[in-house]
Amino acid sequence: MAGTHSQSRFICFGPFEADLAAGELRKDGVKLKFSGQPFQVLAILLERPGEVVTREELQKRLWPDTFVDVERNLNTAINKIREVLGDSAESPRFVETLPRRGYRFIGELEAPVPSVVPEVTVEPVPGEHRHHMWLKVGTGVIAISVIALAAFLTYRWRWQQRPQERGVLTAVPFTALPGLAAAPAFSRDGSRIAFAWNGDPDNGGKGFDLYVKAIGSETLLRLTRHPSEWISAAWSPDGTQIAFHRISGAESGLYLVPALGGPEKKLRSTRIPWEDFPTVSWSPDGRLIAFSDWLSNDDHTAIFLLSTATGDTERIPNSSKCLGQVQPSFSHSGDRLAYWCLDGKEAVLYSLPLQGGNPKMVSLLPDWPTGLTWSADDKELIYSLWHGFSGKFREVTVADGSTRTLAFAESAQLPAVSASGDKLVFNSYTSNPNIWRRDLIHPESPPIEFVPSSRSQWGAQYSPDGKRIVFTSLRTGVQGVWISDENGSNLVQISDPAKPSGSPQWSPDGTRIAFDSLSGGHWQIFVADVIERKPGKLITNVSDLIRPNWSHDAKWIYFKSDQAGRMGIYRCPASGGDAVALSRDVEGFNPQESLDGKAVYFASHDGKSTLKKVALSPRLGAEAEIEGLPRVSNAGLWTLSPDGTYFVPSGAPRSVRYFEFATKQIRTIFEADNDLVSGVSVSPDGRWILYSQEAGPSGDIMLVDHFR
Repeated sequence: MAGTHSQSRFICFGPFEADLAAGELRKDGVKLKFSGQPFQVLAILLERPGEVVTREELQKRLWPDTFVDVERNLNTAINKIREVLGDSAESPRFVETLPRRGYRFIGELEAPVPSVVPEVTVEPVPGEHRHHMWLKVGTGVIAISVIALAAFLTYRWRWQQRPQERGVLTAVPFTALPGLAAAPAFSRDGSRIAFAWNGDPDNGGKGFDLYVKAIGSETLLRLTRHPSEWISAAWSPDGTQIAFHRISGAESGLYLVPALGGPEKKLRSTRIPWEDFPTVSWSPDGRLIAFSDWLSNDDHTAIFLLSTATGDTERIPNSSKCLGQVQPSFSHSGDRLAYWCLDGKEAVLYSLPLQGGNPKMVSLLPDWPTGLTWSADDKELIYSLWHGFSGKFREVTVADGSTRTLAFAESAQLPAVSASGDKLVFNSYTSNPNIWRRDLIHPESPPIEFVPSSRSQWGAQYSPDGKRIVFTSLRTGVQGVWISDENGSNLVQISDPAKPSGSPQWSPDGTRIAFDSLSGGHWQIFVADVIERKPGKLITNVSDLIRPNWSHDAKWIYFKSDQAGRMGIYRCPASGGDAVALSRDVEGFNPQESLDGKAVYFASHDGKSTLKKVALSPRLGAEAEIEGLPRVSNAGLWTLSPDGTYFVPSGAPRSVRYFEFATKQIRTIFEADNDLVSGVSVSPDGRWILYSQEAGPSGDIMLVDHFR
């Protein structure tokens, strides 16, 4: 007998087919120009679908004994892979980047099928021996079949062990109420949901109260009658009571109320602001309530555990690097507490064992989280990640930190999972701020909306000659930087459409724009020529850069760095180079140079949003607060003028006022129709002011059934 057996190792995903033996990639049967190190990296990822392959592992596999620029080679390879697969770093379908760790193949693989069927050729033999030969052939075929079956079963077992991508999930409205419904919480049996709502006509929409609604019913039960800035809730394990955190001036605190209605009981006062999204969690055994609050000696947040038996509170352990602990969440088993540790701009997710032991870091994020909840089996944590004016859900595996995006929710916040795990609930949020222009000479005249859009837009800035305007917009679905003429015509995007970007600022001559952009998992500053529109990264010796601004002689770019251990306000040459720290204020934000070039002003978003300045000339001096200037409503709601600053004061988010440096006098310029958001700009001639205001926040509670 003579036999032949040809076999190739194929892996199929989407329209692609990778021949690992031949080092070839095909799309819909057509061979692609794709080989070398990019193919080798893809092959290694395909060998371990769903698993994190670290950069160190890739280095050992590809460059074990040579000295190369591994960082550059890997980045080049990954970029080439994404280019060929039509993938993106921000919304990956096949290759996901895990910052500071490595990469993971997340696409769905098809069951492997041999491209060439094993062929067995049988030579003629004498009749009396033919049955022996057929026995040998049969044995060979059986052996091949057993090997193939074993390989397939092994593959299927490995595939089943990998974290699976969810099927299509649909979120449907649980509420359809005017105003904003927020911060939902399941009862223990999953039949009822408590939530905050600020649109009740009975209180004139003056603030949030606490409500309960059963799934499948449209009847609302109002539990509180004290409109507040914020309310978040958690059910007792037996379903008879609800703990809630109310933010309302002197009445702020932790409360209890019967789940069927009745008098409130205040457990303790708190002083945390609503902007920190304070949430509350009740342990499954009913003994503890977790909440966050400001420390008594400063404005940093910490998480406390309140005993329901004694009313005593105890602070959980805290890392020295943690500037604030927020959004606690008990696991369903009750043996762990998850929470966010805020380290400047960075957020670190921790899991704390409650029976003793040190907190375990689960994940690290470059953006602001708004919510945290456990899966029913306590293997994953689900959170919302808010950037600009949009939010998405992500799910992280506690054991290894691997992360997936849940794509069924947009503008999503504060998720909660039922105890059985079959339902997920969250609140959607829509504010859709847009840009308006008002006449400063005639401030009583009605404002005009600038470049109207159904998507959020903010941060508009006049060019030095007043003929063009740059602003941030979500008009394509991804936050980007756009330019237009002063009347809104000739609209073009200047940032990379695939990378979230914002905070644009004109160079003094109006030929370039500096802005921040999320690139490679970190915020960086880019500078783009207005005509060429090809952004180039500002190269300097610090990282995690946001909020750029120019010096008036165009020699320097100021910015905020969120790099761990080096946070503060910096400047570096506009052409790139080493940066110099001007302030080590970790909460410093939005630097702007004075018109005479002798000082740089910035906001310190330390819970007070005070304005400070640092002398630049004749030498770098000590920083100081601006005497007589009230704290501002938002660290981005101010801008310098020749003799003072326009600002929006804390406690009056619709009021634009002017502070004169020489006299320290404050006058009101105008009152906007709604709350203002980041970005104020005055035209060079002082005639017009651009600002962004909310259309009025609104949103519903959304329910996902059959979540597991």
